[in-house]
Amino acid sequence: METRDSEDLTVTRRRRSCPTCEKRFTTYERVETVPLTVIKKDDRRETFDREKLRMGIRRASGKTAVTAADVARIVDEVERELIGGDTTEMSSKKIGELVAKRLKKLDKVAYIRFASVFRRFVDVEDFEKEVKKLL
Repeated sequence: METRDSEDLTVTRRRRSCPTCEKRFTTYERVETVPLTVIKKDDRRETFDREKLRMGIRRASGKTAVTAADVARIVDEVERELIGGDTTEMSSKKIGELVAKRLKKLDKVAYIRFASVFRRFVDVEDFEKEVKKLL
């Protein structure tokens, strides 16, 4: 009866009717993808987890101007970029760099917080170097 694509073209919504009983129903179609694998710093492999990424960004952006919608957009953009890549395996470092790049444009405090965990800052000098780069 009717077909609509979502704004980001990841879901197709179809309105249908049964030819026998004529009842109407809706189906949602998503493209099935091969699961993404994250290669951790210690060479362990994990399945990519959107929720884990979202929580990490939320922790870094707590009490800043970064909204839940901003976090969702970053997660969507990063996941889309990873899916569109050449491989189904990527390092956690690459994922961290993709997130850091977006946070740096959005909110400097959230970026520094995220970078401190992602880049494993061990002392004040590491923070100082990163803040100087921002200035």
